[in-house]
Amino acid sequence: MPKLRALLPATLLILTGIGMFSLGGCEDSVRNAVVNHPDLNPNSISAPVISEQLPLERKSARMPLLAPMSPDGLQRLGPQVETAAVAGHPEEHSVDTNAVPEADGAGDSEQKSEPAAIDEIAASAPSVDEGPGEPLDPRLRTRAEGELQEVSHDIPLTVNDAVLSFVNYFQTARGRAIVETGLRRAGRYRPMIEGALRDEGMPTDLMYLAQAESAFQPQALSKAGARGLWQFMSFRGEQYGLQHDRLVDDRQDPEKATRAAAAHLRDLYQMFGDWYLVMAAYNSGPLTVQRAIERTGYADFWELYRLNALPKETRNYVPIILALTLIAKDPARYGIEVDPEAPLRSDDVQPGHPIDLRLVADTIDVDLDTLRSLNPELLRLVTPDDPNFVLHLPEGTSERFQSGMMAIPPEKWVSWRRHTLEEGETLSGLARQYHVEVAAIADVNGLDAHPSLEAGDKLIIPVNSSSPSSLPVGNPVRYRVRSSDTLETIADEFNVTVPELKKWNGLRSARVSSGVRLKIYPDGLAPSPSPREDSETRSVASAAPGTRSTRLKQVAAEQTISHRVQPGETLWSIARAYMTTVEALRSANQYLFSRPLEAGDTLILSRQ
Repeated sequence: MPKLRALLPATLLILTGIGMFSLGGCEDSVRNAVVNHPDLNPNSISAPVISEQLPLERKSARMPLLAPMSPDGLQRLGPQVETAAVAGHPEEHSVDTNAVPEADGAGDSEQKSEPAAIDEIAASAPSVDEGPGEPLDPRLRTRAEGELQEVSHDIPLTVNDAVLSFVNYFQTARGRAIVETGLRRAGRYRPMIEGALRDEGMPTDLMYLAQAESAFQPQALSKAGARGLWQFMSFRGEQYGLQHDRLVDDRQDPEKATRAAAAHLRDLYQMFGDWYLVMAAYNSGPLTVQRAIERTGYADFWELYRLNALPKETRNYVPIILALTLIAKDPARYGIEVDPEAPLRSDDVQPGHPIDLRLVADTIDVDLDTLRSLNPELLRLVTPDDPNFVLHLPEGTSERFQSGMMAIPPEKWVSWRRHTLEEGETLSGLARQYHVEVAAIADVNGLDAHPSLEAGDKLIIPVNSSSPSSLPVGNPVRYRVRSSDTLETIADEFNVTVPELKKWNGLRSARVSSGVRLKIYPDGLAPSPSPREDSETRSVASAAPGTRSTRLKQVAAEQTISHRVQPGETLWSIARAYMTTVEALRSANQYLFSRPLEAGDTLILSRQ
């Protein structure tokens, strides 16, 4: 059987592929392969069952918040792939890189990340090199093949040993837990995801890529640094309009990320014309798949699988997607019963000014976790200073929010708080708790000298703030350099400059070694030295060599205090008691980056 020449240039190969593949749907994508591979062992791989032709006509424009996309995926994505390769950008999840700091970027307000489902599967599922382990139950194959004849699907589904091994894994205790979590959470996002995929003319069954990647957890963070429902790496997300900074990461915005993923999948289909190759390219990057096709001459996933032409993770990835799709289509057939969560519904508002989520939660009487779950893209407790930012509130609360916020000046939305009185609380007690004057609380709430207060009353608390934001300015994050990092990529990630990185870390050259921990002030917000600090630094620098170290210790001792951790205390409670931040505590006590706080620990705190 003739093969494509192994040295066929990448661009010619893909242009040929696009010429051979229309956007007619998955039937064409499977039947009209670039190279017809030899018949495989029928006991190993069954013929795929093909669904009806896909409705690939675009039904609406893409979300306006995303960057405009070229209608030709090859013209846009192809050069990006080559540019990424030249620039040293990683290819999706298969490269070990980290695009986020290891430490909290803003102390107690840090949004917590969850382990990515794809990492959990990789850690516990059988490897393609190991095989399924024990012989597969023949009844499993019968059930799976029977399902293909009974359920509708709009991507081609194949039943073979590779797929069945993962179907079998997902019925183990650990695998079942991953599946059940994903199927349960899928209810939150299914209508939105299916709508976004249809808008791009994509098969709706592609939503199960998100189940494999994140189990539909917006805060999912992989070991490679990919984030969100669709596990976008930083550079790939930016190509599709997903921006991120220290306050917001669009990769964790379910709708924005889904629309970006739908656009990316469409571009990959235009490039490869085969859904299995699209899945492989989504996982390892189009350049990886493109090179595998060039080396072997086969534009067929199962041939690349057989020839070990793709990374092990990618060889696992497509069978995982197919196994999850089979199970999701008919969970009861595989002994799984799950009640999907109700679709998320929200009231959307545009505050127009930065606002602390704690103030919002107290204003509309919801718990903070509910508010954060509706706004997973927020990395901190403060919204950005962006008049176009949309805040999602629980359904039916927008009017309460609008009326409640009218009582507080917009420039105070970050610092001021609302407090619901509990039995026995007094104005003087609240004043001590929030470090404000009793008169200030009485004044903003229109109270007389002897107010009559009852449990349940809401009071505005005019908390003092030394800056317009509750985020600490001048507190660094600690970042461990990865093998693929350069100072340029790190500087771009944190919105700083290379000279600033070199200055903060005493670097003389632009080279940095893997494993080094860098001190970084996100967005370049390094603290300005006070006149006293500046004079002390000059006096220390001019001191005799023998006294320099002693003087430095004296200066440090004058500006720090220690605290012995008591049972029940947390970093949050200690930070609040000393009017500092969790991030500042971690920065001053480096061991907290590697283990949690324990009773008996001694913390060093900087004097405010």
